[in-house]
Amino acid sequence: MRTLGRWVALIHPRVAVVIHDLTMVWLAWIIASRLREPRMVPWWSDELWVVLIAQGLVFWRTGLYRGLWRFASLPDLWNIARGAAFGTLGVTLGLVLLSRLEGISRGVLALYPFILLVLLGTPRMMYRYWKDSRYGGVREAAERRVLILGAGRAGEILVRDLHREGRFKAVGFLDDNRALRGARIHGVPVLGGIDKVREIANEVAAEMLLIAIPGASNAQMQRVVELCEASELPFRTVPRLRDVVEGRSSFAELKEVAIEDLLGREPVELDWSAIRLALAGKRVLVTGGGGSIGSELCRQIARLGVERLTVLDLSEYNLYRCEQELRGAYPDVLIDCILGDVGDAATVDHVLELARPQLVFHAAAFKHVPILQNQVREAVRNNVLSTYTLAQACVRRDVESFVLVSSDKAVNPANVMGASKRWAELVCQSMAQTSPTRFVTVRFGNVLDSAGSVVPLFREQIRNGGPVTVTHPEITRYFMTIPEACQLILQAMTLGQGGELFALDMGEPVKIRYLAEQMIRLGGKVPDRDIAIIYTGLRPGEKLFEEIFHAQESYSQTSHPKIWLAQSRPVSSTALEPALQQAAVASRKFDQPGLDKLLAEWVPEYRPAAGEGTVLPFQRNVS
Repeated sequence: MRTLGRWVALIHPRVAVVIHDLTMVWLAWIIASRLREPRMVPWWSDELWVVLIAQGLVFWRTGLYRGLWRFASLPDLWNIARGAAFGTLGVTLGLVLLSRLEGISRGVLALYPFILLVLLGTPRMMYRYWKDSRYGGVREAAERRVLILGAGRAGEILVRDLHREGRFKAVGFLDDNRALRGARIHGVPVLGGIDKVREIANEVAAEMLLIAIPGASNAQMQRVVELCEASELPFRTVPRLRDVVEGRSSFAELKEVAIEDLLGREPVELDWSAIRLALAGKRVLVTGGGGSIGSELCRQIARLGVERLTVLDLSEYNLYRCEQELRGAYPDVLIDCILGDVGDAATVDHVLELARPQLVFHAAAFKHVPILQNQVREAVRNNVLSTYTLAQACVRRDVESFVLVSSDKAVNPANVMGASKRWAELVCQSMAQTSPTRFVTVRFGNVLDSAGSVVPLFREQIRNGGPVTVTHPEITRYFMTIPEACQLILQAMTLGQGGELFALDMGEPVKIRYLAEQMIRLGGKVPDRDIAIIYTGLRPGEKLFEEIFHAQESYSQTSHPKIWLAQSRPVSSTALEPALQQAAVASRKFDQPGLDKLLAEWVPEYRPAAGEGTVLPFQRNVS
């Protein structure tokens, strides 16, 4: 009985709305009939059954009863008009079947939908007006006055949702489109251009700025943020367009401006058909799948419909976190998460026998430059010998494709990490010469907010009140977002036929000082006033800026504008294998001097000192 009571209480408002609307249908028909017929029309007649049933079914089908009167708006009126029009067609058809329209004036059918629109729309709008006026004073006291930057589609959606939520009161729009000046969007005026944000914010007493330009380019977003910072008001932004398109966010979600919004590049256009064709229904292994790049690769691969995804990682916690996320987000994909060392031949053989992968993405590596500088044994063992162990096993198991995730630090390396990654590239190039497995190498630079990178370090330093440590005022690095890097890795995989070395277009390099200053400002502080920036000097093996290609590597564009192909320098397979065997023996003996010597022999450009880099065509300013 209690359950029945709850059910009745739940549906009661809807029932009341249905009764109201059917009453209005009856009244609209009577009014239309009496306007067209000089004689007195009775309050009830047989055709009214047809009118009520046909119109009621149309209203139910068009979803009229899903909306709430409290938030009635123009879309609801459009829904009523649509329902009245289709309802009239239904009524006409029903009356033709019932009586061939005998005794029914055609004028009644013409007047009926317009009268019905007025009778249904007016009560809804009056109810909303009454609710807004009743609670308006309370709400306005709690609302925060906001100025919205961007009067496009995202701004319109945002102001509509702000009106509904009642937490913020939009007092105006700013937009650089002069054609919008003086226009009103949901009653909110467009007051001027974005460059006037400081003056207009003072005039309208705005308490916060909301950036609603999800499609803004890097340069545009940097300009908008600088203007917001100059206003000294807090500001938030809607998500980037690609996050909305991919379903990760909606325009109405407000968030703090992140460093990715300023340094993240334009959305990359990918050939998703080719990527999906290469991955759908396949068995895939990702090594280092718990890391920053590895875990994002797993997410992208899982959503493309693979048959089985196997994740191998040495970190127990990273593997646990990766497994929980993948199983929750992709329940239809068969997922195996295995704890183990990719350099352990027994582990590799076991994983390949269990997973039988057709595609292998090798992202497992040590990458921290200062730590590896004095740990050559670990760098060679994990970055070089593990790659060799895995590559050999993949050839024995007839794996179709092997993708090595490499680094721009492998070019003219000034550190052990970069030299070890270059030697790993040579391993894959050598294997490609003699095996049917497609070996593809993808080289790129820093990714924003990856584990152990400068972004989380700066964030922690800012949280602790500083200082923020930068090694050199002129040091620069290439940056891309983790999703973009992984998407381009997948695209490069589809382009490779075997033996290729691809490099990703990293765009313009970013000064680390600029990165630090922007992160301080985004944290609501002023650089060198609230948070100090100090320079600690270049660390051993650290270069002022990185490169993408070696001088002896001729490069050319591929079919994708963001992916470049390097013509690899020749490598002797017969000489490489004995050197790798020597490295394995030296590793077991912990012979670091011997490993240093081998590393210098196989990567002769390795010079443990700061150096200068070359400029690629896509890095030059074209005038």
